[in-house]
Amino acid sequence: MAGVLLALGFPLAASQAAAEQQRVVVDRIDDTARFAALAQFVAARPEAEETGETGEPEDAGGRRAALASRLQRYHELYGIRAGVFYRDREAMAVAPAGWKAAGGGEGGQAFREALAGRRSHNPAQVWPWQRDRLTIASPVVHEGDVIAVVVTDSPTGQMRSRILRGWLLIAAGESAAMLLAIGAAIRLTGWVLRPVRVLDAVTHDIATGRMHSRVAVSGGPPELRRLARSFNEMAETMEDVLEQQRAFVADASHQLRNPLAALLLRIELLALELPDGNEEIASVRAEGKRLARVLDDLLGLALAEHADPDLRLTDVADLVVERVDSWRPVADRAEVGLRYEGPAGATGWADPVTLSSALDAVVDNALKFTPGGGDVTVGVEAVGDTVRITVADGGPGLTAGELDRIGDRFWRSNRHQNISGSGLGLSISRALLAAGGASLGFAPNEPRGLRVTITLPRTAPPDRPQWAERRT
Repeated sequence: MAGVLLALGFPLAASQAAAEQQRVVVDRIDDTARFAALAQFVAARPEAEETGETGEPEDAGGRRAALASRLQRYHELYGIRAGVFYRDREAMAVAPAGWKAAGGGEGGQAFREALAGRRSHNPAQVWPWQRDRLTIASPVVHEGDVIAVVVTDSPTGQMRSRILRGWLLIAAGESAAMLLAIGAAIRLTGWVLRPVRVLDAVTHDIATGRMHSRVAVSGGPPELRRLARSFNEMAETMEDVLEQQRAFVADASHQLRNPLAALLLRIELLALELPDGNEEIASVRAEGKRLARVLDDLLGLALAEHADPDLRLTDVADLVVERVDSWRPVADRAEVGLRYEGPAGATGWADPVTLSSALDAVVDNALKFTPGGGDVTVGVEAVGDTVRITVADGGPGLTAGELDRIGDRFWRSNRHQNISGSGLGLSISRALLAAGGASLGFAPNEPRGLRVTITLPRTAPPDRPQWAERRT
Protein backbone atom coordinates (compact mmCIF):
# COMPACT_ATOMS: atom_id res chain seq x y z
CA MET A 1 0.00 0.00 0.00
CA ALA A 2 2.87 2.37 0.78
CA GLY A 3 4.34 1.68 -2.64
CA VAL A 4 0.99 2.31 -4.34
CA LEU A 5 0.50 5.56 -2.43
CA LEU A 6 3.98 6.76 -3.31
CA ALA A 7 3.50 5.75 -6.96
CA LEU A 8 0.30 7.79 -7.06
CA GLY A 9 1.60 10.65 -4.89
CA PHE A 10 4.49 11.74 -7.11
CA PRO A 11 2.39 12.11 -10.28
CA LEU A 12 -0.34 13.82 -8.24
CA ALA A 13 2.19 16.32 -6.84
CA ALA A 14 3.58 17.00 -10.31
CA SER A 15 0.05 17.43 -11.67
CA GLN A 16 -0.82 19.85 -8.86
CA ALA A 17 2.30 21.93 -9.57
CA ALA A 18 1.53 21.94 -13.29
CA ALA A 19 -2.07 23.04 -12.62
CA GLU A 20 -0.91 25.93 -10.41
CA GLN A 21 1.55 27.09 -13.07
CA GLN A 22 -0.99 26.70 -15.86
CA ARG A 23 -3.40 28.94 -13.94
CA VAL A 24 -0.73 31.62 -13.64
CA VAL A 25 0.28 31.22 -17.29
CA VAL A 26 -3.33 31.62 -18.47
CA ASP A 27 -3.71 34.78 -16.38
CA ARG A 28 -0.51 36.23 -17.82
CA ILE A 29 -1.52 35.35 -21.37
CA ASP A 30 -4.80 37.18 -20.82
CA ASP A 31 -2.91 40.18 -19.48
CA THR A 32 -0.48 40.23 -22.41
CA ALA A 33 -3.39 39.90 -24.85
CA ARG A 34 -5.02 43.04 -23.40
CA PHE A 35 -1.76 44.96 -23.58
CA ALA A 36 -1.22 43.70 -27.15
CA ALA A 37 -4.68 45.03 -28.11
CA LEU A 38 -3.73 48.45 -26.71
CA ALA A 39 -0.33 48.35 -28.41
CA GLN A 40 -1.96 47.77 -31.79
CA PHE A 41 -3.08 51.42 -31.78
CA VAL A 42 0.55 52.43 -31.57
CA ALA A 43 1.33 50.91 -34.93
CA ALA A 44 4.51 52.82 -35.79
CA ARG A 45 7.36 54.81 -34.21
CA PRO A 46 6.68 58.52 -33.64
CA GLU A 47 8.88 59.66 -36.43
CA ALA A 48 7.11 57.37 -38.84
CA GLU A 49 3.50 58.12 -37.81
CA GLU A 50 1.04 58.23 -40.66
CA THR A 51 -1.80 60.66 -41.27
CA GLY A 52 -5.38 59.48 -40.66
CA GLU A 53 -8.41 59.81 -42.91
CA THR A 54 -9.23 63.22 -41.47
CA GLY A 55 -5.84 64.51 -42.52
CA GLU A 56 -4.80 65.12 -38.94
CA PRO A 57 -1.81 63.30 -37.42
CA GLU A 58 -2.60 60.32 -35.19
CA ASP A 59 -2.05 61.01 -31.54
CA ALA A 60 0.39 58.09 -31.25
CA GLY A 61 2.28 59.80 -28.45
CA GLY A 62 -0.90 60.09 -26.35
CA ARG A 63 -1.80 56.44 -26.91
CA ARG A 64 1.76 55.41 -26.03
CA ALA A 65 1.49 57.43 -22.80
CA ALA A 66 -1.86 55.74 -22.02
CA LEU A 67 -0.26 52.32 -22.62
CA ALA A 68 2.69 53.19 -20.37
CA SER A 69 0.24 54.34 -17.68
CA ARG A 70 -1.62 51.04 -17.85
CA LEU A 71 1.63 49.09 -17.59
CA GLN A 72 2.77 51.19 -14.62
CA ARG A 73 -0.53 50.67 -12.83
CA TYR A 74 -0.32 46.95 -13.52
CA HIS A 75 3.18 46.83 -12.06
CA GLU A 76 2.16 48.75 -8.94
CA LEU A 77 -0.84 46.51 -8.29
CA TYR A 78 0.69 43.08 -8.90
CA GLY A 79 4.45 43.63 -8.75
CA ILE A 80 4.78 42.21 -12.27
CA ARG A 81 7.19 43.81 -14.71
CA ALA A 82 5.58 44.37 -18.09
CA GLY A 83 6.60 46.02 -21.33
CA VAL A 84 5.93 46.33 -25.05
CA PHE A 85 9.05 46.05 -27.20
CA TYR A 86 9.59 46.52 -30.89
CA ARG A 87 11.18 43.75 -32.88
CA ASP A 88 14.63 45.23 -32.29
CA ARG A 89 13.93 45.10 -28.49
CA GLU A 90 13.56 48.87 -28.21
CA ALA A 91 10.90 49.71 -25.67
CA MET A 92 7.55 51.13 -26.77
CA ALA A 93 6.36 51.31 -23.13
CA VAL A 94 7.69 49.55 -20.01
CA ALA A 95 7.03 49.45 -16.28
CA PRO A 96 9.10 49.98 -14.27
CA ALA A 97 11.09 52.48 -16.25
CA GLY A 98 14.40 51.27 -17.56
CA TRP A 99 13.46 47.56 -17.54
CA LYS A 100 14.65 45.64 -20.58
CA ALA A 101 13.52 42.31 -21.93
CA ALA A 102 15.98 39.47 -21.39
CA GLY A 103 18.00 38.55 -24.42
CA GLY A 104 18.90 35.03 -23.35
CA GLY A 105 17.56 32.15 -21.28
CA GLU A 106 13.87 31.43 -21.00
CA GLY A 107 12.96 35.13 -21.40
CA GLY A 108 14.89 35.36 -24.67
CA GLN A 109 13.29 32.11 -25.88
CA ALA A 110 9.79 33.46 -25.12
CA PHE A 111 10.60 36.73 -26.97
CA ARG A 112 11.78 34.83 -30.04
CA GLU A 113 8.67 32.63 -30.05
CA ALA A 114 6.47 35.75 -29.89
CA LEU A 115 8.34 37.27 -32.84
CA ALA A 116 7.46 34.10 -34.72
CA GLY A 117 3.78 34.70 -33.92
CA ARG A 118 3.41 32.20 -31.05
CA ARG A 119 2.34 32.93 -27.49
CA SER A 120 4.16 31.48 -24.50
CA HIS A 121 1.72 28.70 -23.59
CA ASN A 122 4.01 26.00 -22.23
CA PRO A 123 6.98 27.40 -20.29
CA ALA A 124 9.23 25.08 -18.30
CA GLN A 125 7.76 23.92 -14.98
CA VAL A 126 8.58 26.02 -11.92
CA TRP A 127 9.30 23.95 -8.79
CA PRO A 128 9.24 25.26 -5.21
CA TRP A 129 13.04 25.14 -4.94
CA GLN A 130 13.91 26.91 -8.23
CA ARG A 131 13.17 29.86 -10.60
CA ASP A 132 11.85 32.97 -8.89
CA ARG A 133 10.64 34.57 -12.20
CA LEU A 134 8.23 33.44 -14.92
CA THR A 135 8.33 35.16 -18.35
CA ILE A 136 5.34 35.20 -20.72
CA ALA A 137 5.40 36.87 -24.16
CA SER A 138 2.65 37.56 -26.72
CA PRO A 139 2.99 39.06 -30.21
CA VAL A 140 1.46 42.41 -31.23
CA VAL A 141 0.09 41.90 -34.73
CA HIS A 142 -0.66 44.86 -37.04
CA GLU A 143 -1.94 44.23 -40.57
CA GLY A 144 -0.80 40.60 -40.39
CA ASP A 145 2.73 41.35 -39.25
CA VAL A 146 4.30 41.07 -35.80
CA ILE A 147 5.41 44.59 -35.06
CA ALA A 148 6.07 44.27 -31.33
CA VAL A 149 6.07 41.86 -28.39
CA VAL A 150 4.34 42.19 -25.01
CA VAL A 151 6.45 40.66 -22.21
CA THR A 152 5.48 40.06 -18.56
CA ASP A 153 8.05 39.00 -15.99
CA SER A 154 6.23 37.67 -12.89
CA PRO A 155 7.62 36.74 -9.47
CA THR A 156 6.86 33.08 -8.64
CA GLY A 157 6.97 33.25 -4.84
CA GLN A 158 3.22 33.00 -4.30
CA MET A 159 2.84 30.29 -6.92
CA ARG A 160 5.64 28.24 -5.36
CA SER A 161 4.06 28.68 -1.92
CA ARG A 162 0.73 27.40 -3.24
CA ILE A 163 2.49 24.43 -4.84
CA LEU A 164 4.28 23.68 -1.57
CA ARG A 165 1.04 23.90 0.42
CA GLY A 166 -0.63 21.57 -2.04
CA TRP A 167 2.24 19.13 -1.67
CA LEU A 168 1.95 19.28 2.12
CA LEU A 169 -1.76 18.48 1.85
CA ILE A 170 -0.97 15.55 -0.46
CA ALA A 171 1.74 14.34 1.93
CA ALA A 172 -0.64 14.64 4.89
CA GLY A 173 -3.32 12.73 3.03
CA GLU A 174 -0.89 10.00 2.00
CA SER A 175 0.51 9.80 5.55
CA ALA A 176 -3.01 9.38 6.93
CA ALA A 177 -3.73 6.73 4.31
CA MET A 178 -0.47 4.95 5.15
CA LEU A 179 -1.27 4.99 8.87
CA LEU A 180 -4.70 3.61 8.10
CA ALA A 181 -3.16 0.94 5.88
CA ILE A 182 -0.60 0.06 8.55
CA GLY A 183 -3.34 -0.24 11.16
CA ALA A 184 -5.38 -2.46 8.85
CA ALA A 185 -2.28 -4.52 8.03
CA ILE A 186 -1.48 -5.00 11.74
CA ARG A 187 -5.02 -6.16 12.43
CA LEU A 188 -5.02 -8.40 9.40
CA THR A 189 -1.63 -9.96 10.09
CA GLY A 190 -2.56 -10.37 13.76
CA TRP A 191 -5.71 -12.21 12.72
CA VAL A 192 -3.74 -14.37 10.29
CA LEU A 193 -0.76 -15.07 12.58
CA ARG A 194 -2.63 -15.63 15.85
CA PRO A 195 -3.37 -19.30 15.06
CA VAL A 196 0.20 -19.67 13.79
CA ARG A 197 1.54 -18.49 17.17
CA VAL A 198 -0.81 -20.88 18.97
CA LEU A 199 0.34 -23.69 16.68
CA ASP A 200 3.97 -22.82 17.39
CA ALA A 201 3.38 -22.88 21.16
CA VAL A 202 1.58 -26.24 21.03
CA THR A 203 4.33 -27.68 18.81
CA HIS A 204 6.89 -26.60 21.40
CA ASP A 205 4.81 -28.22 24.15
CA ILE A 206 4.66 -31.52 22.28
CA ALA A 207 8.38 -31.34 21.47
CA THR A 208 9.15 -30.95 25.19
CA GLY A 209 7.02 -33.92 26.20
CA ARG A 210 3.59 -32.40 26.91
CA MET A 211 1.79 -34.73 24.52
CA HIS A 212 -1.73 -33.74 25.63
CA SER A 213 -1.42 -30.20 24.21
CA ARG A 214 -3.81 -29.37 21.38
CA VAL A 215 -4.62 -26.38 19.16
CA ALA A 216 -7.94 -24.63 19.64
CA VAL A 217 -9.51 -24.52 16.17
CA SER A 218 -10.96 -21.00 16.22
CA GLY A 219 -10.22 -17.78 14.36
CA GLY A 220 -7.88 -17.15 11.48
CA PRO A 221 -8.19 -17.97 7.78
CA PRO A 222 -9.91 -21.22 6.76
CA GLU A 223 -6.58 -22.69 5.60
CA LEU A 224 -5.07 -22.26 9.07
CA ARG A 225 -8.15 -23.70 10.74
CA ARG A 226 -7.82 -26.77 8.54
CA LEU A 227 -4.12 -26.93 9.41
CA ALA A 228 -4.99 -26.78 13.13
CA ARG A 229 -7.45 -29.67 12.77
CA SER A 230 -4.89 -31.70 10.81
CA PHE A 231 -2.26 -30.94 13.45
CA ASN A 232 -4.56 -32.12 16.23
CA GLU A 233 -5.26 -35.33 14.33
CA MET A 234 -1.54 -35.89 13.82
CA ALA A 235 -0.83 -35.22 17.51
CA GLU A 236 -3.52 -37.66 18.60
CA THR A 237 -2.20 -40.32 16.24
CA MET A 238 1.37 -39.77 17.45
CA GLU A 239 0.27 -39.90 21.07
CA ASP A 240 -1.56 -43.18 20.43
CA VAL A 241 1.51 -44.67 18.74
CA LEU A 242 3.80 -43.56 21.57
CA GLU A 243 1.35 -44.89 24.14
CA GLN A 244 1.28 -48.24 22.38
CA GLN A 245 5.07 -48.25 22.29
CA ARG A 246 5.31 -47.45 26.01
CA ALA A 247 2.70 -50.07 26.83
CA PHE A 248 4.59 -52.66 24.78
CA VAL A 249 7.92 -51.87 26.48
CA ALA A 250 6.32 -51.92 29.92
CA ASP A 251 4.40 -55.16 29.27
CA ALA A 252 7.43 -56.83 27.67
CA SER A 253 9.69 -55.81 30.54
CA HIS A 254 7.17 -56.97 33.11
CA GLN A 255 6.47 -60.29 31.35
CA LEU A 256 10.18 -61.06 30.93
CA ARG A 257 10.99 -60.49 34.57
CA ASN A 258 9.18 -63.64 35.78
CA PRO A 259 10.89 -66.14 33.44
CA LEU A 260 14.19 -64.36 34.02
CA ALA A 261 13.77 -64.69 37.78
CA ALA A 262 12.98 -68.39 37.35
CA LEU A 263 16.05 -68.79 35.12
CA LEU A 264 18.30 -67.11 37.69
CA LEU A 265 16.89 -69.39 40.40
CA ARG A 266 17.70 -72.48 38.36
CA ILE A 267 21.18 -71.16 37.74
CA GLU A 268 21.64 -70.83 41.51
CA LEU A 269 20.37 -74.40 42.00
CA LEU A 270 22.70 -75.65 39.31
CA ALA A 271 25.61 -73.83 40.95
CA LEU A 272 25.01 -75.86 44.14
CA GLU A 273 25.89 -79.04 42.27
CA LEU A 274 29.11 -77.65 40.81
CA PRO A 275 32.41 -76.90 42.51
CA ASP A 276 32.77 -73.46 44.09
CA GLY A 277 34.33 -70.82 41.92
CA ASN A 278 33.13 -72.22 38.62
CA GLU A 279 33.83 -69.48 36.08
CA GLU A 280 31.02 -70.40 33.69
CA ILE A 281 28.40 -70.26 36.43
CA ALA A 282 29.79 -66.90 37.63
CA SER A 283 29.65 -65.51 34.07
CA VAL A 284 26.09 -66.75 33.51
CA ARG A 285 25.01 -65.32 36.90
CA ALA A 286 26.54 -61.90 36.05
CA GLU A 287 24.87 -61.77 32.64
CA GLY A 288 21.54 -62.77 34.17
CA LYS A 289 21.76 -59.98 36.74
CA ARG A 290 22.75 -57.52 34.03
CA LEU A 291 19.71 -58.55 31.99
CA ALA A 292 17.52 -58.05 35.06
CA ARG A 293 18.88 -54.52 35.50
CA VAL A 294 18.19 -53.76 31.81
CA LEU A 295 14.58 -54.93 32.17
CA ASP A 296 14.14 -52.84 35.31
CA ASP A 297 15.49 -49.80 33.51
CA LEU A 298 13.26 -50.40 30.50
CA LEU A 299 10.25 -50.57 32.77
CA GLY A 300 11.40 -47.40 34.53
CA LEU A 301 11.81 -45.60 31.20
CA ALA A 302 8.33 -46.63 30.03
CA LEU A 303 6.81 -45.42 33.30
CA ALA A 304 8.83 -42.17 33.17
CA GLU A 305 7.56 -41.35 29.69
CA HIS A 306 3.99 -42.12 30.69
CA ALA A 307 3.69 -40.54 34.13
CA ASP A 308 2.53 -36.94 34.60
CA PRO A 309 4.85 -34.87 36.81
CA ASP A 310 3.65 -33.54 40.16
CA LEU A 311 5.14 -30.05 39.93
CA ARG A 312 5.64 -28.10 43.15
CA LEU A 313 7.48 -25.02 44.28
CA THR A 314 10.57 -26.76 45.65
CA ASP A 315 13.64 -25.67 47.60
CA VAL A 316 16.09 -27.02 45.07
CA ALA A 317 19.18 -26.21 47.14
CA ASP A 318 17.79 -28.10 50.15
CA LEU A 319 16.95 -31.13 48.02
CA VAL A 320 20.42 -31.16 46.41
CA VAL A 321 22.16 -30.94 49.78
CA GLU A 322 20.07 -33.88 51.02
CA ARG A 323 20.99 -36.03 47.99
CA VAL A 324 24.68 -35.14 48.27
CA ASP A 325 24.64 -36.25 51.92
CA SER A 326 22.98 -39.52 50.88
CA TRP A 327 25.69 -40.26 48.30
CA ARG A 328 28.63 -39.28 50.48
CA PRO A 329 29.13 -42.81 51.95
CA VAL A 330 29.35 -44.20 48.40
CA ALA A 331 31.85 -41.50 47.48
CA ASP A 332 33.92 -42.26 50.60
CA ARG A 333 34.10 -45.95 49.71
CA ALA A 334 35.32 -45.02 46.22
CA GLU A 335 37.78 -42.53 47.76
CA VAL A 336 36.19 -39.71 45.72
CA GLY A 337 35.62 -36.27 47.19
CA LEU A 338 31.93 -35.21 46.96
CA ARG A 339 30.98 -31.65 47.97
CA TYR A 340 28.21 -29.11 47.54
CA GLU A 341 28.75 -25.52 46.39
CA GLY A 342 25.93 -23.01 46.29
CA PRO A 343 23.42 -20.98 48.30
CA ALA A 344 21.53 -22.27 51.29
CA GLY A 345 18.22 -21.80 49.47
CA ALA A 346 17.03 -21.57 45.85
CA THR A 347 13.46 -22.28 44.78
CA GLY A 348 12.21 -23.63 41.50
CA TRP A 349 9.29 -25.58 40.03
CA ALA A 350 9.95 -29.33 39.93
CA ASP A 351 8.62 -32.74 40.89
CA PRO A 352 10.77 -33.53 43.96
CA VAL A 353 10.68 -37.30 43.36
CA THR A 354 11.57 -36.90 39.68
CA LEU A 355 14.33 -34.40 40.45
CA SER A 356 15.77 -36.68 43.15
CA SER A 357 15.79 -39.65 40.76
CA ALA A 358 17.45 -37.66 37.98
CA LEU A 359 20.04 -36.19 40.37
CA ASP A 360 20.78 -39.68 41.73
CA ALA A 361 21.42 -40.98 38.22
CA VAL A 362 23.75 -38.08 37.40
CA VAL A 363 25.71 -38.28 40.69
CA ASP A 364 25.95 -42.09 40.33
CA ASN A 365 27.42 -41.64 36.87
CA ALA A 366 29.90 -39.04 38.12
CA LEU A 367 31.10 -41.28 40.96
CA LYS A 368 31.44 -44.27 38.62
CA PHE A 369 33.74 -42.49 36.20
CA THR A 370 35.81 -40.43 38.65
CA PRO A 371 38.98 -42.28 39.71
CA GLY A 372 40.05 -42.52 43.35
CA GLY A 373 41.43 -39.28 44.66
CA GLY A 374 39.30 -37.22 42.28
CA ASP A 375 36.50 -34.81 43.11
CA VAL A 376 32.81 -34.46 42.22
CA THR A 377 31.29 -31.03 42.77
CA VAL A 378 27.53 -30.44 42.89
CA GLY A 379 26.46 -26.79 42.61
CA VAL A 380 23.24 -24.76 42.53
CA GLU A 381 22.78 -21.24 41.13
CA ALA A 382 19.85 -19.03 40.15
CA VAL A 383 20.24 -17.54 36.65
CA GLY A 384 17.40 -15.29 35.49
CA ASP A 385 14.18 -17.29 35.36
CA THR A 386 15.91 -20.64 35.90
CA VAL A 387 17.71 -22.62 38.60
CA ARG A 388 20.71 -24.64 37.44
CA ILE A 389 22.12 -27.72 39.14
CA THR A 390 25.62 -28.63 37.92
CA VAL A 391 27.44 -31.89 38.60
CA ALA A 392 31.11 -31.68 37.58
CA ASP A 393 33.32 -34.77 37.85
CA GLY A 394 37.03 -35.41 37.39
CA GLY A 395 36.69 -38.43 35.13
CA PRO A 396 38.04 -39.01 31.62
CA GLY A 397 35.27 -36.94 30.04
CA LEU A 398 33.82 -37.38 26.54
CA THR A 399 34.80 -36.34 23.05
CA ALA A 400 32.71 -33.91 20.99
CA GLY A 401 31.10 -36.78 19.08
CA GLU A 402 30.30 -38.63 22.29
CA LEU A 403 28.73 -35.52 23.81
CA ASP A 404 26.24 -35.46 20.93
CA ARG A 405 25.14 -39.02 21.71
CA ILE A 406 25.16 -39.08 25.50
CA GLY A 407 21.66 -39.57 26.84
CA ASP A 408 20.58 -41.76 23.90
CA ARG A 409 18.97 -45.03 24.88
CA PHE A 410 21.40 -47.92 25.39
CA TRP A 411 24.34 -45.79 24.24
CA ARG A 412 27.63 -46.19 26.09
CA SER A 413 31.09 -45.01 25.11
CA ASN A 414 33.35 -47.73 23.72
CA ARG A 415 36.00 -46.61 26.23
CA HIS A 416 33.72 -47.36 29.19
CA GLN A 417 32.21 -50.74 28.37
CA ASN A 418 33.88 -52.31 31.37
CA ILE A 419 31.85 -50.14 33.79
CA SER A 420 28.50 -51.56 34.87
CA GLY A 421 25.34 -49.98 33.57
CA SER A 422 22.58 -50.40 31.02
CA GLY A 423 22.92 -47.08 29.18
CA LEU A 424 19.37 -46.10 30.13
CA GLY A 425 19.93 -44.08 33.33
CA LEU A 426 20.43 -40.71 31.65
CA SER A 427 17.63 -41.41 29.16
CA ILE A 428 15.24 -42.02 32.05
CA SER A 429 16.45 -38.83 33.76
CA ARG A 430 15.98 -36.77 30.61
CA ALA A 431 12.44 -38.10 30.07
CA LEU A 432 11.49 -37.43 33.70
CA LEU A 433 12.84 -33.88 33.61
CA ALA A 434 11.36 -32.99 30.20
CA ALA A 435 7.87 -33.90 31.42
CA GLY A 436 8.17 -31.15 34.04
CA GLY A 437 9.61 -28.45 31.77
CA ALA A 438 13.23 -29.06 32.86
CA SER A 439 16.20 -30.00 30.71
CA LEU A 440 19.44 -31.97 30.93
CA GLY A 441 22.63 -30.71 29.25
CA PHE A 442 26.19 -31.98 28.91
CA ALA A 443 29.49 -30.15 28.40
CA PRO A 444 33.22 -30.73 29.03
CA ASN A 445 34.49 -29.84 32.48
CA GLU A 446 37.73 -27.92 32.88
CA PRO A 447 40.44 -29.06 33.20
CA ARG A 448 39.00 -32.57 32.71
CA GLY A 449 35.85 -34.56 33.15
CA LEU A 450 32.19 -34.00 32.35
CA ARG A 451 29.81 -31.25 33.48
CA VAL A 452 26.11 -32.15 33.61
CA THR A 453 23.57 -29.33 34.01
CA ILE A 454 19.95 -29.71 35.11
CA THR A 455 17.93 -26.56 34.34
CA LEU A 456 14.64 -25.96 36.16
CA PRO A 457 12.12 -23.09 35.69
CA ARG A 458 11.63 -20.61 38.53
CA THR A 459 8.22 -19.49 37.26
CA ALA A 460 5.03 -21.47 37.58
CA PRO A 461 3.89 -23.53 34.57
CA PRO A 462 0.85 -22.16 32.67
CA ASP A 463 -1.58 -24.48 34.46
CA ARG A 464 -0.33 -23.64 37.97
CA PRO A 465 -0.73 -20.34 39.88
CA GLN A 466 2.33 -18.46 41.08
CA TRP A 467 1.13 -18.54 44.70
CA ALA A 468 0.71 -22.33 44.92
CA GLU A 469 1.89 -23.64 48.26
CA ARG A 470 4.78 -26.01 48.46
CA ARG A 471 3.69 -29.53 49.31
CA THR A 472 5.57 -31.54 51.95
